[in-house]
Formats: sequence, C-alpha cells, structure tokens
Amino acid sequence: LIQALNRLSSAFYILACQVRSRKTQELNEKRVPLGTSNRHIHLSQDDLEALFGKNYTLTVQKELSQPGQFAAQETVTLVGPKGSLEKVRVLGPVRKNTQVEISVTDCYKLGVEPVIRDSGQHEGTPGLEIAGPVGNVKLEAGVLVASRHIHLHSDDAKEWSLEDGDRVRVKVESRRPMVYEDVLIRVSDQYRKEMHLDMDEANAALIDATSQGKLMGV
Repeated sequence: LIQALNRLSSAFYILACQVRSRKTQELNEKRVPLGTSNRHIHLSQDDLEALFGKNYTLTVQKELSQPGQFAAQETVTLVGPKGSLEKVRVLGPVRKNTQVEISVTDCYKLGVEPVIRDSGQHEGTPGLEIAGPVGNVKLEAGVLVASRHIHLHSDDAKEWSLEDGDRVRVKVESRRPMVYEDVLIRVSDQYRKEMHLDMDEANAALIDATSQGKLMGV
C-alpha cells in the first residue's frame, strides 16, 4: 500500500511539473509590442469649443496605433498651482468628459497630486486650468496618471484566456529589463494588441523600438 501511494504521489508530482512547464511555455508566447504614451488630453465637445471656438472640430495630424484614434494638430497649455506645461497634444475623437493624462514627473511640475486611475475613472482626481487660443477651461477633476495597461483585440483575449479588467504581470524586455505589476487588460473588437506605458515608465526601462512585453501571469 505504501509503495502504491508513493508511486501515485510521484505520478501527481510529474503531472504537476508537466502542467507548470506547459503554462510557462504558453506565457512565453504571450508577447505584446510596447507603446510610449506622452502627456496628452482628451476633450469633450463643450470644452473643445470653449478653448478653440464655437462648432470647432479637431484637425487630424496623424493616426495612432489604436484604430479610430488620432493625434490632432491642436495643442493646449496646462496650468497648475506651481507651474505649466505648454503644447500638450489633443487626442481625438472628442469624448464625453475631458481627461488629462500626464506622468508623475509632470504632476510634480504642475503642483497637482499624482493619482493613478484607469481611463474614465475621475472620482478623487485633481483638476487644473486648461488654456486654449480663444478661452480657458477650469477642470474640476479628470487629471490622472493612467494605469499601465494592455489593449487586446477580443480574439487575442480569447486566445490568451483573458477578460476585460484582468490584471497581469509583464516583464519588459529591453536594455534595462523590468517587471511591471498590476497591468490592466482592456478588451475590445476595436483594439490592436499593444501595451501602453507613460514616459516615466518607458524611460525607466530604456525602451526602444525593439523592446517587447512578455506576460508572466495573472
């Protein structure tokens, strides 16, 4: 009986090792291109018109990696309690609510509290003043340091057994490799596979055009 139990225990151990090895191999295949997100702002239509004029529409400068998103020619100035940031790029299309996405370093320069939030979660975030060519907007909330995140097409998410809102660990393979925790998964039929880091995070890892992210676990 003891010999039989020992053999059974050994069989379970071998099986567990095989499963662990298979999962590790699968994770090694889960790689994502990296994108660096510089400071930018998304505007509501009302705030766009307050800053640039009645019935104003954004002018496309270049298309971004995510389908339907673009960098506009228009820029604004962000004014905080301690300083300002000029020529902050407006991204389109317009959104329901204005949102400012900056780095922690930018927060220190402006004199606003760095609050990390997922996109669209404005509760508890600071505000500031936005200056445009024809007017200013006083934003009460919506200034945030965006959570590091991965855009996944629905097909990619299904293949990787991930869902919108999951959090994963990602090793950034670069000249200065780093492991990023608590990376948000965002899933949509409109997304293209890409991990987004802000300038502070990208610079810390010395990211370049050859760098990639490798998922290490959920």
